[in-house]
Amino acid sequence: MADFGTYLDYDAVGLAGLIDEGQVTPLEVVDAAIEQVEAHDQTLNAVVRTQFEKAREKARAPQVEGPFSGVPLLVKDLNLVEGEQSALGSVFFRDFVSPVTSEYMQRTLGAGFISIGRTNTPEFGLLPTTEAPVYGAAKNPWNLDYSTGGSSGGSGAAVAARLVPLATASDGGGSIRIPASACGVFGLKPSRGRNPRFPIGAADYLTTDLALSISVRDSAHFLDAIHGALPGAVYSAPRPSGTFAAAAERDPKRLKVGFSTTDFYGKEVHSDCAEAVHQTATLLDELGHEVEEANMDIDGSAMAEAFVDVWGALGSGIFELVLTEANKTTAGRILRATLGDVRAMRAIAMMESRKAKKPAFEKFTVDLIERAMRKSSASYEGAKSTLGAAARTAGEYLQTYDVALSPVLGRPPLPLGAVDQTQPWELLLEELVEYVAFTPLANFGGMPAMSVPLHWNDSGLPIGSHFMASQFDEETLLSLAGQLERANPWRDKVPPVRG
Repeated sequence: MADFGTYLDYDAVGLAGLIDEGQVTPLEVVDAAIEQVEAHDQTLNAVVRTQFEKAREKARAPQVEGPFSGVPLLVKDLNLVEGEQSALGSVFFRDFVSPVTSEYMQRTLGAGFISIGRTNTPEFGLLPTTEAPVYGAAKNPWNLDYSTGGSSGGSGAAVAARLVPLATASDGGGSIRIPASACGVFGLKPSRGRNPRFPIGAADYLTTDLALSISVRDSAHFLDAIHGALPGAVYSAPRPSGTFAAAAERDPKRLKVGFSTTDFYGKEVHSDCAEAVHQTATLLDELGHEVEEANMDIDGSAMAEAFVDVWGALGSGIFELVLTEANKTTAGRILRATLGDVRAMRAIAMMESRKAKKPAFEKFTVDLIERAMRKSSASYEGAKSTLGAAARTAGEYLQTYDVALSPVLGRPPLPLGAVDQTQPWELLLEELVEYVAFTPLANFGGMPAMSVPLHWNDSGLPIGSHFMASQFDEETLLSLAGQLERANPWRDKVPPVRG
């Protein structure tokens, strides 16, 4: 089993089966994963912190009974586990140790996974590229000069390079689907309320957690293991009609699919992204589905402005934590009393920057959250109302079509450094919203959505196809993804970083 060629032959479900049948031990599988990280991550910078000896100790001990018992896992650095360091992609929080384990991570570890380390993420998961100064840029295994996407970029690179077959991920505006597309792996964002968000982000209606995986069935089995809201949760999805794993194994009914290669601003996407959608539409037609071109009538500019308002307001909770901590000291209370919250935050950040010898927070983070802190609660509610209207338009579209097909992104993966935070805010924001024009809708609309790796451009970079279904209909998406995977397999596509 120590032979990496054998390890690469299996997805997470396959490894779990080998362990369950006694053909291999958890320690052998964990050692094989560690070999992959040690051999390849110095190039990728996907893994920012390891816990190899702790993982080996767990592998030697009696295993937690679960569908993934003994299977190695990499954990996104935004997913919290009590007693474990988690920098949240931020210089300011570089020494932060979580006092809690999120319900999502309790269920993940309760499914039997053994964590071997943490994956790279942008600061607080805010940007669609993983290049935060605290750990440096994660590099795309298909071309090291390109971004992995974000915010689950480290997880995407790790899975694409086969360090592990599955890594944890979260998605508040596309952060599962963007790196899935950029790295050529599978990524499903579940419906709002499908998975628990306690205690972190309990009232966050944008974000949900799942994984990036090399196979559709891995994500489906994982969703079976962790889904279900806690009693009293703000959002709660109804129970599925069957298992998600069973859905992934069967072909869907004949679906009516509406597709578009025009973003919500009326602009045609990059030709590589359009070609990916057209090829996918052709494949769907060959599989017997009804496919037609149809755009959603959504005001992209109004939607983007409202989304940024809500995104920033939710992100400002991070700064509220900093200010709350500052209030525990006399100096902090004086700063807040004399300067006000925004200027006090700047002063605290400046002091920490001197201590760390690099900026405590990225410029985009500060600009976004200061913008949100200056907004009124009325403007926040108005933004949510605008997003609600866009979500209703999408919901009506999905009454006509079973599934909406589009690009994941407006362009192929970005070169590293393309997101220039020194340029004027409005220009940077315009570039970002055009790049991620398609993904946020499923977050504020609460719909399930996925990126399926069906296309690579002439430069060898992956281009995902984005599918969205009605709220709570993950089963249709997983059935369709499984059918596409069987018709056009991607698991044998191995990135050049493997040599």
